[in-house]
Amino acid sequence: MDKPPMSDATQPRKSATLRRLPLIAVVVVAVIGAFTLRDYLSFQALAENHEALMAFRDAHYLWTALGFMAFYVVIVAFSLPGATIATLTGGFLFGLVPGVLFNVTAATIGATGIFMAARWGMGERLAAKMEASGGLIRQLKAAIRENELSVLFLIRLVPAVPFFVANIIPALVGVSVARFVVTTFFGIIPGGVVFTWVGAGLGEVFARGETPDLGIIFEPHILGPILGLCMLAALPMLVKALRRMGGL
Repeated sequence: MDKPPMSDATQPRKSATLRRLPLIAVVVVAVIGAFTLRDYLSFQALAENHEALMAFRDAHYLWTALGFMAFYVVIVAFSLPGATIATLTGGFLFGLVPGVLFNVTAATIGATGIFMAARWGMGERLAAKMEASGGLIRQLKAAIRENELSVLFLIRLVPAVPFFVANIIPALVGVSVARFVVTTFFGIIPGGVVFTWVGAGLGEVFARGETPDLGIIFEPHILGPILGLCMLAALPMLVKALRRMGGL
């Protein structure tokens, strides 16, 4: 017997489910990884395997660099634990330069992956609903769109904004892929430099049997310049606000 044709109502539901599959996969892998990879993506694991990693890097530099970046992309794309450890590892294995380039590039690719999964799965639909709605929701989206570059840079520069949140929010408000990639790459450079720099000094830390001070990013001489960049990113919003108030 011939199968009955798919109804008009069933086909859109199936299409919507397929569109959500990448985002569902990200959530499932993130949850599983949070419980199963915690002991493997840790500073202790890096300390125990650092000699083997250095030996492999010396013997196969190109493969080490490519493998490291692929590993970092997976960590970020699936929001797995260990992104900070991965950044430290990049500095430890490759030094400040090109460690920063490897870290920032891999993090940007991974972030773009989760951004696309969220946008494809629900971002466009939610953005359309926000556009059609009125009141505060529509005003919020309009405010973000009006100051899009400033907001995107700010959520990357402010250390208190979780990286996962900074990847999802732009997808939900209809940010373009190009703007997301550019602001992510350049916005994470300051923090990436700090943690890569800490990682570059891990050899001495391992020799002393200590753990690195990851709170260094909140030291005044580190946090001050980052906050300065935040103020610079927020300057266009301040100028617009003053113009509306008749101050300029």
